Amino acid sequence: MKIKPRHLVFLTVLWGALQAQDFGWKALSEDGLHDPENPAIELLQQPAEAMSQLPPDTVGNKVLWNRAMREQYIQPRTNIFPETKIEVIDMDIIMDKTGEMPLVLFPHMPHTEWLDCSNCHDQIFVRKVDANPINMFAILSGQYCGQCHGAVAFPLTECNRCHSVPRSTFTGKPGVQDSRN
Repeated sequence: MKIKPRHLVFLTVLWGALQAQDFGWKALSEDGLHDPENPAIELLQQPAEAMSQLPPDTVGNKVLWNRAMREQYIQPRTNIFPETKIEVIDMDIIMDKTGEMPLVLFPHMPHTEWLDCSNCHDQIFVRKVDANPINMFAILSGQYCGQCHGAVAFPLTECNRCHSVPRSTFTGKPGVQDSRN
């Protein structure tokens, strides 16, 4: 698709509006985490200044972190210990025990771009299909996906980001969908 000048103007205005929008980022002296009396607080970059340049989201901390990484706004460290080898895995898991909700698609790739496998396996998740009794109560209680989602990753109120596979259109078999084969 070719972008026409009028579309470019619209996109520029929209991006400017998003950047000017109040995303609710509190000043460090008001966030309840930093000591407002500490004179060094003035040396730190304010969240609104730092994050307003990143691809915007409408929920959570208002940043699309995976997009920010792919578009090279940020370049996070892959590990703390240099000897740790990071393996990005292009493999999805389809979970069908979701009641009447759409099926859950768990994409390993955006998770393994940030984290080593040992962050989740085998403490949070057992490496076997159907071995983890995942349910929304457990997740909302901070178990399984709830270890990160709702804390450092997009919030649990964004149901469609996980429950993204309509039951009526899924013709495969639940479990591992390995993109490498």
